[in-house]
Amino acid sequence: MMIRTLITAICFLVGSVAIQADDWPAFLGPQGAAKTTETVPTAWSQSENLQWKIDLPGTGSSSPIIVGDRIIVTCYVDGGDAERRVLCFDKNTGKQNWSVAFPIDYREDGYQGYITEHGYASNTPVTDGEDVYVFLGKGGVHSISLDGNKNWSVDVGKESSNRQWGSAASLMLLGDSVIVNAAEEAKAILSLDKKTGKELWRQEAGMLELTYGTPRVVKLDNGETELVISVPGEIWSLNPTTGKLKWFAESPMTGNVSPSVIVDGQTVYSFGGYRASGSIAVTAGGKKNVTDTNVVWTAKSSSYVATPLLHQGRFYWIDDRGIAYCISAKDGEIVYRERVNKLQSGRPVYASPVLIGEQIYVVTRRSGTLVYAPGDTFEPIAQNVLPDDETDFNASPAVSNGKLYLRSNQSLYCIAK
Repeated sequence: MMIRTLITAICFLVGSVAIQADDWPAFLGPQGAAKTTETVPTAWSQSENLQWKIDLPGTGSSSPIIVGDRIIVTCYVDGGDAERRVLCFDKNTGKQNWSVAFPIDYREDGYQGYITEHGYASNTPVTDGEDVYVFLGKGGVHSISLDGNKNWSVDVGKESSNRQWGSAASLMLLGDSVIVNAAEEAKAILSLDKKTGKELWRQEAGMLELTYGTPRVVKLDNGETELVISVPGEIWSLNPTTGKLKWFAESPMTGNVSPSVIVDGQTVYSFGGYRASGSIAVTAGGKKNVTDTNVVWTAKSSSYVATPLLHQGRFYWIDDRGIAYCISAKDGEIVYRERVNKLQSGRPVYASPVLIGEQIYVVTRRSGTLVYAPGDTFEPIAQNVLPDDETDFNASPAVSNGKLYLRSNQSLYCIAK
């Protein structure tokens, strides 16, 4: 009995710093799947199901992440000395636990063009339950303890692209490494040691410019692992240990690619390109050019910014022009394509859809959060607007313990019954 009690106590202590089932540790949640079996309210307002609201010191398009009782978010503060901040709040009360500042003492891209659409804090952090890893573009990659202490900082590049669209790719963790899509900063993908920040490998290529998605992992039947990412005109598979290219497939996504790839078993799906130029399904595995052997289908339907949601053999998303899509994952055929009414802004949706329980939630930039069921038709059951906030909601939501967390350029919100 004493041994069992001791084991229980040890598991509890370890679990307090390990990823738990109700954590939302990265962009689009666990494994980037953008889904949870939890349920949250389908309707809310300033006076209904709004548990708390906290005004943020600056703007941001990055999504919140959750670990234990902590919710963590980044923002850009433009007042006197410009800086980016990483903030941690209690997820139950909204009380601020800590704030870590990173001054911008270098030349950033000018506030013009697409940067005015998403700002200077667009990269979503990631956590392993022990530390938080943040990517601040030309401000580098940083490791911070859950208590707000800086562990290490690494400069991954300060290259100024000819388009100056700013940084947007989010980090991912793979074993003991942090994978960084530093396409905007260095035209490179990097692997950093999680404990020290030491560079493990770097894959450089001019084609990486305009690549803004987060890489994903494929586990093959033979036990091998691949790191996959979509770049303009191609899908790449890298060896996660060395960064060397394993295979590539030509894709219809030309121009900037913003959505992250989606992995289902050994099939890799990609959307994006300018302007939403196409989509593709590719079977992972193989060597060198697998275009003629591994491409399952290509289609013209695509998403320009948001990463589509894969659910029960179908993809769902609302694009930045306000059109709701549902297509088949089997062949890319359209199930429905419908205009969403009552949406403000010239680019009404940047956030990616998330399946919460049995409903799809899509945060629009200035017209609230749409809630609708997956199926053969697009039929919204709610459109929840927070009228006191007229700033952009660019971030995808986070979910934990039956609570929905939203962030705008102005505030962080907790929605719960």
